Parts: sequence; structure tokens; C-alpha cells
Amino acid sequence: MFFPLPQLAPENTLMSFQKAVEQKIYGVQADVVISYDGVPFLMHDATLRRTTNVEEVFPELASAHSSMFNWTDLESLNAGEWFFEDDPFWTASSLSASDAKQARNQSICKLADMLELIRDNATVLLNFQTLPWDHPFYSTFLNITLETVLSSGIPQQAVMWLPDAERRLVQQVAPGFQQTASTKADAQKLRDEGFQKLNLRYTKVTSEDIREYAAANLSVNLYTVNEPWLYSVLWCAGVQSVTSDNSHTLSRLTSPLWLMPLDEYYLIWITADLISFTVIVGVFIFQKWRLGSIRTYNPEQIMLSAAVRRSSRDVNIMKEKLIFSGVSH
Repeated sequence: MFFPLPQLAPENTLMSFQKAVEQKIYGVQADVVISYDGVPFLMHDATLRRTTNVEEVFPELASAHSSMFNWTDLESLNAGEWFFEDDPFWTASSLSASDAKQARNQSICKLADMLELIRDNATVLLNFQTLPWDHPFYSTFLNITLETVLSSGIPQQAVMWLPDAERRLVQQVAPGFQQTASTKADAQKLRDEGFQKLNLRYTKVTSEDIREYAAANLSVNLYTVNEPWLYSVLWCAGVQSVTSDNSHTLSRLTSPLWLMPLDEYYLIWITADLISFTVIVGVFIFQKWRLGSIRTYNPEQIMLSAAVRRSSRDVNIMKEKLIFSGVSH
């Protein structure tokens, strides 16, 4: 399961990655950006407005791309207060006093600091933001990021490399990286191109796709999966990992939700049988009572009854007809 825990700490801060390590998450995902002076840092949005106080500190630059700031300016911004103001997951109030204090004082996280934290604890799924064309490191951002990752000491096998840019170069420089595709393709073609994993939206794959990739020894990571029931469905379909904003909840599941304990299964089974038996017996008794309340008649009784129910006028007419018939004979 991937992702720092944005429900327990502001996203893409060192605290969120620390919480992920404490929860023994399989891996974390990070979007890498290069500052104007060449420092790789982590930021999901193109601008700093949502997750920092840039509008207070640098109001004239609030709409600028995050990569257009020097690192000294970036690290001076607060990246934690917004978490309590917006409370994106309605979880801010659940933090302890010490966690809340720590979260309020978070700053933008360097890629190097995150890698040092998870180096011996988790896998990392790396992606990049596209830099503006006039950025001074527009053409060399890949080299800067590669150098940072390789010098961090994190095992190459623990890096899932998602960007398509210069993938052949990356395979040569870091052959141990797990090359990860972001789009569906033929399984054999992916293997031939050196891919080991796929990172796809969960709505874009079928169970057949998952089985095909598994048969080709390709692992599939699906995003973004937050609900336990959906996690259970994908688990049973054979998905190897998911990206989630709710990892601290999903990581506590030891089995899919509908795999019930045996005692609970027996209880539901016996209860359903008893309810069915009661309904059947009740319907039988009701039908017997209803049919028993209907009187039976033979044809003669029905004719006599009909005759009795005739009006006196009709009876007198019938008598006159009979008398007239007798006189005629």
C-alpha cells in the first residue's frame, strides 16, 4: 500500500512520511519538483496556495509555479496550518496535542530528507511535475533527481520509477529501479521494454487484465483506493498494492471484509434457516385457516339457496305460469 498518511498529517510533509513508516506501510508516493536553484522537493499541486501560507508571505507570487521559488524561500513557508483550517479529511480534531503541535509547524519537505527517512523502511513511487519551459533546470531536472536518489543510499530495488522521460537513460544509470508503466499495454510488450510494474487508476482495469499481468510477472498498483470494501474487492481480484489516502485504516485489515469468522458465518446461516422455516410454517397455517373458513355446498343446495333468495314477485310470476300451463293441458 502506498502513500504518506494525509489523514494524520499534512500531505507531502516529513511528518506524513514518518506516520507512514510508523504504520509499516509498504511504500510511499511522492511528486518531485525542482526549485529555482536546483533543490528537489515534494509538492503535489502546481502552485503553493493550497498547502502553504504563500499568500501571506509572498502574495505577489502566490499564483506562480512552485518550481519558480528558491529553496530558502520554500523552506520558510508553513505547510501545516492549512491542514487545520481546511481539515480535508475531517481528522484534524482527532490528533493528539503533541501531534497537532508538530503538524502545525511542518514545512515543505526535501526529496533527500524523505529518502533518508524511508531508506530502510519502505518502497517509494516517484513521479515528476512538468517544469515551466523557462525554468533554469528544465532540461536537467532528471539528472538532478537521479543524483539525489542514488546518493541517498536507498536500495535501487526500493524505487518505482514512473516518469517516461529518458527512461532508457534511467535504466542504464540505475538498472535496479523498478520501471513502472502508467498506461495499459500488452503484457509481453511491457516485459520486453523492461517494465516490472504498472500504476493505474482502479477504474481502468479489469480482473482479466490483472490476471494477464500477473501471468507475465507484472505487479499492478491501483489508485486511489480509500474504502475498505473496494480494497477488499481488489484484494480478491489479485491486485498486489494500492495507493490510498486512508492507509492507516486499510492496513489494519487482515483479510477481505466478507471473509467472516466461522462462528459468525454459522450464526447467520442458522438465523436465516430459522426465519425461512418460520415464514413457511406461518404461510401454511394461514392458508389452512383461510380455506377452513369457507363453507362447502353441493349443487342442490346452491339451487335451493338461489331459489330462496328470489324476490316474492318473481316467485308469484312463476306460480302463475305453472297454473296457466296446467289449465292449458
